[in-house]
Amino acid sequence: MKTMTAARAKALREPGKYRAEQTLYLRVRPSGRKSWVQRLTIHGKRRDIGLGPFDLVTLAEARIMAWENRRAVFEGRDPLAERRRAKAPTFREAAAWTLEGLRSQWRNGKHAAQWVTTLETYAFPTLGDQRVDSIRGEDVLRVLLPIWTSKAETARRVRQRIRTVLSWAQAHGFTSGNVAAEGIDGALPKGNVHKTHFRALPYQEVGEALAMVDASPASPAARLCFRFLVLTAARSGEARGARWSEMDKEAREWRIPGERTKTGAPHRVPLSTEAMAVLERARALDDRGGLVFPGRQRGRELSNMTLTKILRDNGLAARATVHGFRSAFRDWCAETGAPREVAEAALAHTVGGVEGAYFRSDLFERRRALMDEWGAFLAD
Repeated sequence: MKTMTAARAKALREPGKYRAEQTLYLRVRPSGRKSWVQRLTIHGKRRDIGLGPFDLVTLAEARIMAWENRRAVFEGRDPLAERRRAKAPTFREAAAWTLEGLRSQWRNGKHAAQWVTTLETYAFPTLGDQRVDSIRGEDVLRVLLPIWTSKAETARRVRQRIRTVLSWAQAHGFTSGNVAAEGIDGALPKGNVHKTHFRALPYQEVGEALAMVDASPASPAARLCFRFLVLTAARSGEARGARWSEMDKEAREWRIPGERTKTGAPHRVPLSTEAMAVLERARALDDRGGLVFPGRQRGRELSNMTLTKILRDNGLAARATVHGFRSAFRDWCAETGAPREVAEAALAHTVGGVEGAYFRSDLFERRRALMDEWGAFLAD
């Protein structure tokens, strides 16, 4: 192989990738465009790093950059992550991108307006112009401490929204962690809302919780499984073990066999438009193991702690359990006047006696209307 020189690099015309030295290559596109690329193994994964176009970066400059990247890997660093962090947005910019992603989960502007107002009032004066990678726990505390006891519920919402923005930043590689997470708990005064354990979120907050989880760095399977569980008011094991063979797309039904239900009886779940959309998104995860929401190994379910971890990572675990979202659904049913027997049947609770026998023939279609309303409420 010929030694790469500036003259040879300039003369190359045939599309391909030409080695300049060790990990450095000159890539020639079919269009004739040339660029420098470096191939490195970072934390066990092979990665390509673009070093710039040929007409702007000389061979000598590309060699220097390649050497610096090799040195970073030798020292245990990730030059790609460092490059992303060097372009990190401000908190205000990250909040705008986060909100843009969340808007698709909401059907009207009230949630977006609340988000903007909350952050503008409490977070932006302190964090707005800071780059997300420069924000520390003490910066978040400067926002929260003045209102932590005097405006406990507002403070909780502010923290959740800061946390969601920083989760977006972490998911996009701009930060390595979330400084609004549990790490600052010890610095917050006791006796606040975080120290009171609720069985479930108020049903009015479930839609926002779904949007937070969607924007989090959790795996796609975990995020979709959680969303499906909430939309169907299913139990954790039923959702984690959901199989494609149980789904009837034409009838828009999920048919859970008796061996997978708590009661031992088969249970049909009507699928709302929103729940069907989750299944469409889950198609991309199909590993041919049969599970709708597969774990890391083919044919293995997500662990029973996966969904709990989602709540913990999004600051929700202190106020809700995974099972608690069934309670939130039941509260919504009661508040909106849904018939008791229909709500209980939607939760796969047995309705006994004359009442159960009377409604046996038409409960499923009534449940379908109920689940459609629940899905629309969460997307509103």
